[in-house]
Amino acid sequence: MRHLQALALAVPLLAVAAPAPAAAQIAEPDVRIGWTAWADAEIISKMATIILQQGMEFDVELTLSDIAVQYRGIADGDLDAMLMSWQPATHDTYLRQYGAALVDAGPLYSGARLGWAVPAYIPEAEVASIADLADPAVRDRLDGTITGIDPGAGLMRLSREAVEAYGLDYTLSEGSGPAMALQLGEAIEAGEWIVVTAWTPHWIFSEYELRFLDDPEGVLGGAEAVHALVRVGFAEDQPAAYGFFERMELTLEQLQGLMAEARRSSARDAIYAFVQDNQDLVRYWMTGER
Repeated sequence: MRHLQALALAVPLLAVAAPAPAAAQIAEPDVRIGWTAWADAEIISKMATIILQQGMEFDVELTLSDIAVQYRGIADGDLDAMLMSWQPATHDTYLRQYGAALVDAGPLYSGARLGWAVPAYIPEAEVASIADLADPAVRDRLDGTITGIDPGAGLMRLSREAVEAYGLDYTLSEGSGPAMALQLGEAIEAGEWIVVTAWTPHWIFSEYELRFLDDPEGVLGGAEAVHALVRVGFAEDQPAAYGFFERMELTLEQLQGLMAEARRSSARDAIYAFVQDNQDLVRYWMTGER
């Protein structure tokens, strides 16, 4: 309750709705959002949910799922929105497959980057680029393993292409974003060599001294923007919610600050603090009024 009161006080428009009657609680939610357990996805998705629920009185359902499932869910109408569409390259396969059944609500943030990262203590003279991983001595230090994330992620698709393009005799391990971060932290604590599939924005770049490996073949792409996608017909069914998704946009610095704060406290606490400090911006997202 303390958090709800703080949010309502910070932005008068963010009022907490009265409990719905029992009959309404079993009705379909107004907005169904798919999300993935990535650091940036968690902040963006939970922030949208809190503002839509408490500021605009929508009933919102968050569904944790693989990114491929989200694209299919939007195309089939099983989900209303997803807030983690990496464009133009990372999710190109999904966009080409489902593009006709998707509506792009615009960028949520720009300047995102994918790549392979290593701790800064690994000598750059020995490992500066992905091509350097082919050196047998380097491969031995890395146990022939590149630590990946969930297999359906666009980063993993591009990473598989990079392994082939650079002729690397490596295993690209599959896991999740949190598992990758955990393994990275354990390796750094032990002073071991490790290479991980990584992206910015991510709190690991604030927590640890890391560097991206050069990608001379350009397999992993360049700067990207992360967009909100909605199902066909959503703008007509829920115009206020669609307008919110169209206007919601953060700078890379704002998002990384949110992730750093979430790391210190929690995603919810970081979001409430951001709302309190950015009342005019949040009001604009909700109403379109500056």
